[in-house]
Amino acid sequence: MSERQPLLLQQSDNSDYEGNRSGNGLIRPPVRSSPPDSTLVNVHSEDSIAVHAAAAGDDEDEQSSQTGEEQHNKSLYNPTLHRTLEHPTSNFDTLVHLLKGNIGTGILAMPEAFKNAGLYVGLFGTLIMGAICTHCMHMLVNCSHELCRRLQQPSLDFSEVAFCSFDTGPLGLRRYSQLARRVVTTFLFITQIGFCCVYFLFVALNIKDVMDHYFKLDVRIYLLLMLLPMVLLNLVRNLKYLTPVSLFAAVLTVAGLAISFSYMLHDLPDTHTVKPYATWATLPLYFGTAIYAFEGIGVVLPLENNMRTPEDFGGRTGVLNTGMVIVACLYTSVGFFGYLKYGESVKGSITLNLPQGDVLSQLVRISMAVAIFLSYTLQFYVPVNMVEPFVRSNFDTARAKDLAATVLRTVLVTFTFILAAVIPNLGSIISLVGAVSSSALALIAPPIIEIITYYNVGYGRYNWMLWKDFLILIFGLCGFVFGTWASLAQIINPSID
Repeated sequence: MSERQPLLLQQSDNSDYEGNRSGNGLIRPPVRSSPPDSTLVNVHSEDSIAVHAAAAGDDEDEQSSQTGEEQHNKSLYNPTLHRTLEHPTSNFDTLVHLLKGNIGTGILAMPEAFKNAGLYVGLFGTLIMGAICTHCMHMLVNCSHELCRRLQQPSLDFSEVAFCSFDTGPLGLRRYSQLARRVVTTFLFITQIGFCCVYFLFVALNIKDVMDHYFKLDVRIYLLLMLLPMVLLNLVRNLKYLTPVSLFAAVLTVAGLAISFSYMLHDLPDTHTVKPYATWATLPLYFGTAIYAFEGIGVVLPLENNMRTPEDFGGRTGVLNTGMVIVACLYTSVGFFGYLKYGESVKGSITLNLPQGDVLSQLVRISMAVAIFLSYTLQFYVPVNMVEPFVRSNFDTARAKDLAATVLRTVLVTFTFILAAVIPNLGSIISLVGAVSSSALALIAPPIIEIITYYNVGYGRYNWMLWKDFLILIFGLCGFVFGTWASLAQIINPSID
């Protein structure tokens, strides 16, 4: 017993080094903890115990100071200062892009949404829906900033935010990080393909409405006539060549909306001529159309990541709030006055309710059809770029890669044509796309991401953030389930009112 015997105390913590390198190339620094103790102990020598205990204490102090310094550096990391942007956008440019990303065919469908909700339920419901969607956009941006500081990355997109929130969240959920990214990417793909179907059908219906003044043809004939030019237009791979097209489409859209407003505001009937509230059976259809209209959550992070002054994006008077207030007011105005003007006869697009024989109304239909036709390419650019890299990776030569990409674009455009031809009901498609994919991205994904991101940070006093996220999540899930069910029922049986 008088001999000195080494006692090796080893502790292993493999979880500190789990998932340091993520699947998307993001590197997470390892979490440092105190090293295993390796102390030489003599059970009979008090001096040796004191010496080694002091040495161990010094090592622990050094490691804890390093850990504290590392956490301090992370808290000071500002992701916006580490972004290298070739062409950063100004606040005004970002506002224009935000408005353009939110204002599409959905605004023309708002009068029918009000028909499914009632005049006053639609009025207040649209404003509340806009406030909730705007708050969810803020949630997504805040989670992106928190994860960028945590991982010391300059920027993240929507699917990367979902991945990193799970990958740095509770240990039991880290295995689902890749699944979270795939789910978000899948719903982004479904959303954009759904938008393309709506655009296809919108153009065909407006052209048909103009031509019906001269001769009547089935809407599927116009869809078929559009297929070839739509395929040729979407073979353009460089967005640089589409910039003038996009600008021209934006001018046509603004002009068409302005003239449509003049028709809606002319000889408005009394508010008693329409119902103030609708039945519970049609309310889910309103939800689907309204959430479809607020379709811009997919562009929020790309816009914020590309700003010259990203600190101006959030805040009470920031770019996001300013843009979404304008969007919500436009949607509410078009829905309110459009339903009040045309009542129960309102159609899936307000342009279809304009007078048939009037030359100006015919020009509005043609201009809006051309604008949406040209905008199809921008909507199509997102889903095709999700799939095209995977398709190209399966071929070796450049010629084979280009041919495969061409075939892919042709197949996807044809697929949207088939969907539009099978379901030639504009209002039902808009409601279905909104209920399925837009609600998942705008109302379901953000609260889940925020709950997991702030799991180790805290949810505030009385866990208010957690309760708020649960309420938004329940609202989104109810809209997803009942909106999808009502939309499918209307597609299967169009006579359901």
